[in-house]
Amino acid sequence: MNKRHLLAYAMLSLPLAMSMMPIYMISPKFYGDVLGLELAALGAVLFLTRLLDTAQDPLIGRLVDATQRRARGWSSLMLGATCLLATGFVLLFTPPAWSQTGLLFWLAGSLVLVYGAHSVLSVCYLTWGARLTDDVTGRAQVTAWREAFGLVGVVVASVLPAVWVEQQGARVGYQWFAWLFAALLFVSLGCTLRWSPTPKLLSHQGRQNLREALAPTAVRRILWFYLFNAISVAVPATLVLFFIDDVVQSPSYAGLFLGLYFCAGMLALPVWVILAARFGKSRAWLAGSGLAAVSLLCTCWVGSGDIFFYAAICVMAGAGLGADVALPPAMLADAIPSTHRQSTGLYFGIWVLLGKLALALAAGLALPALQAFNYRPGNPESTLALTLLYALLPLLFKGLALVVLFSQSPCFSLARVWSRKESS
Repeated sequence: MNKRHLLAYAMLSLPLAMSMMPIYMISPKFYGDVLGLELAALGAVLFLTRLLDTAQDPLIGRLVDATQRRARGWSSLMLGATCLLATGFVLLFTPPAWSQTGLLFWLAGSLVLVYGAHSVLSVCYLTWGARLTDDVTGRAQVTAWREAFGLVGVVVASVLPAVWVEQQGARVGYQWFAWLFAALLFVSLGCTLRWSPTPKLLSHQGRQNLREALAPTAVRRILWFYLFNAISVAVPATLVLFFIDDVVQSPSYAGLFLGLYFCAGMLALPVWVILAARFGKSRAWLAGSGLAAVSLLCTCWVGSGDIFFYAAICVMAGAGLGADVALPPAMLADAIPSTHRQSTGLYFGIWVLLGKLALALAAGLALPALQAFNYRPGNPESTLALTLLYALLPLLFKGLALVVLFSQSPCFSLARVWSRKESS
């Protein structure tokens, strides 16, 4: 594939990533601080809607696999999902002036619509990318291009709403951003469908069931690794705006901090692709996780007004993020047996499911835990629990991911063999 093809495929990743940060990071803050919902109730709604959403992803994967050979099957799915996602996203950030109970139902309904549409679009898109090439190095390039555009989208989502909110207030600023997102989503989808290469399809029609798909040990290893690693990324993502407001006490710099974080991740992507090609994807991920772990530990020493110190931490953590976003999807594509390529949609349906489960667990654990330890937004004197959860809980799950990927126990007896295989 040439760069024009990679560019066309990667375009859709920009608006898809633009939606992720507002959904998972801004909406809890918006509904908690601006609209005044209680943290426990908010955490329960976020957890339940995300948990409900996870059940549909393998079914969506099956739908993607079933429609792959129909004329314009994937294109039709992606267009329909785009319409629903744009609608749900606008509704999410245009809540009516209702009671707390009414707002909880509005939030739940909007999230169910957004989650379902985002799942269909994401599974189609990831499956498309996995089918573009069977070359191991080529998969890493496809993933890197996709995630680079995704990080651009996240930078836009971190900076632009902050500017508009500062100028126009939270309600108007987020509404403007929602309409911009809807427009970019349709434009990017058109570019991808028009100019991206056609996915490679196998000649046979057989597709594996869930038990057969999960039978390979390498696949199970990658899925468990991804779940634990995704939780380790999701916990600080859920808490970062609270941390900036009440620990750093510099909410006006939130856009700058998030922009530095995601820009560093984007700039580091080529480095992780080069390291993966030379040393193997698992070893490259380990190096990125080391950077992430050091940055998390450094947050324990962040205090009020430590803008430059926290900015440096964001750069370091963002560089580590590059490994987390670029390598695991390519590792899954490598682990899928060649005889299972017709079931790629099912695999990425499970992948999307695990990512959402990680976000659900992060919100369901972190937000109620903050309330249990008497943390209250806007009260800097109650931030010890926030700092400890923000710094140490992700390290626990990062350690679990490390054990799964590199353990020499009988449960993971293929670790050394698989690591040698990807290095060769």
